[in-house]
Parts: sequence; C-alpha cells; structure tokens
Amino acid sequence: MTCLLDTHFLVWVITKSRRLRQFLWLEDYVPWGVSPISLLEIQLLAEVGRREVLNPQFVKTFKTDSRFIIDEVSLITLVEKSFDLRWTRDPFDRLIVAHSLSRRVPLCSVDSNVLENHSLVVRELRT
Repeated sequence: MTCLLDTHFLVWVITKSRRLRQFLWLEDYVPWGVSPISLLEIQLLAEVGRREVLNPQFVKTFKTDSRFIIDEVSLITLVEKSFDLRWTRDPFDRLIVAHSLSRRVPLCSVDSNVLENHSLVVRELRT
C-alpha cells in the first residue's frame, strides 16, 4: 500500500468518474489502501441521498478489485489518533486522517481542509 484513498477517490475509481482525468498519476500508487471508515461513510451518504451507491454491490465490487487493500487498523487506535485533529469536526475526515497517521502513509484527498492541515498528503496534491 503506497497511499490511503479518501472516500471521494474510492467512489470515483469504482464508478469510473471523469474526475479522475485530473489525477492520471493516481495509477502510480496502486495498490491503494482504503480505510473501512470510508465504507461506512459511503453507506451513510447513500442513505441521506448524497451518493448514488448501492450496497452491498458497491462493497462487493470494491472488495474483489485487486487494486485495493482494505487496511484494518484497530478502532481504538483511530479514535486516539483523532483526538489531536481539532481542525475538523467531520468525524469521517478525522478517522481517515487518523488512519493515515497511524500507518504513516500519505492520504489521497481533495478536501481543502485536509490538504491544508494534514502533513501526510500525496505529493502530487501539494500546492
């Protein structure tokens, strides 16, 4: 695993979004790590109508794609690492950034708050 994908990137890759044309370098980071926290975030976004993702089909597609590694970190580790991330109130961002910090692996995110405050971001996303 060379980087951890945030939820946006995971959805974009699985749905073959046109947005990925801006990130041609992303393939250089395969295999991508994915936090189980992203799977929960996708489910909640779908439930409130903010994502058109159908589970369990989405998860099945994701889990059978060899480009992804589900990287499991203990929940207590993520929670404890997230305590110091006071720059965000988004619980999913906190836990995904904590995951990146726990594994000491760069995060691939387009969230401006994450890019501004997280020290481990994929180098191509640094401005």
